[in-house]
Amino acid sequence: MANEIRFGDRIHLLNGYNGWHGGYLDSINHRPAPAKYGVQTADTPTRGPGTGTWEILSPEGKATGANVLSGDVVWLRNLYGGDGGYLDTNGHASSTQKSAGAKYDVSTSQSRDRAEGTGRWRIFAQTSIPTDQHVRTGDVLLIWNLYAGNGGFLETNQHSTEGDKYDVCTNAYFNRAADVAYWKASRA
Repeated sequence: MANEIRFGDRIHLLNGYNGWHGGYLDSINHRPAPAKYGVQTADTPTRGPGTGTWEILSPEGKATGANVLSGDVVWLRNLYGGDGGYLDTNGHASSTQKSAGAKYDVSTSQSRDRAEGTGRWRIFAQTSIPTDQHVRTGDVLLIWNLYAGNGGFLETNQHSTEGDKYDVCTNAYFNRAADVAYWKASRA
């Protein structure tokens, strides 16, 4: 089928908060090393050239063009400026975010794994049609970080102080409130 997500695909990720109005996963503003850019959500997947576009790569050696299966581990490479870095947990969440179960701040990093597992994410589809384990555009997804064996679920949490919509962090809870940890992929 044409709607299956494959390794090497370029996608946009829409957050489920507030009836799928949580914004698109987006890189913004330089961050001090070892980070590269901050991560937030934006109203559009094209806030800047490539800021909301993510390439799916396999840290486990799956070939470009192979289907992404629910439960696969991925790297998500941002395409801002041709190489906006890899989605990464880096530092602790803010104290306000921690009061709602948050674990780590999310930014991009120049390296795929700045520290063991910080740039690795396990993608889970809630379900798909047909139910053959493939991840498809439009599936509801949970994205879980592998840092220290349990980096938490990617979510929106608090308004962004850097730009458009919401800040992005990881959380111990897979959906603590109002679909903040749900994502849907579309082709870029």
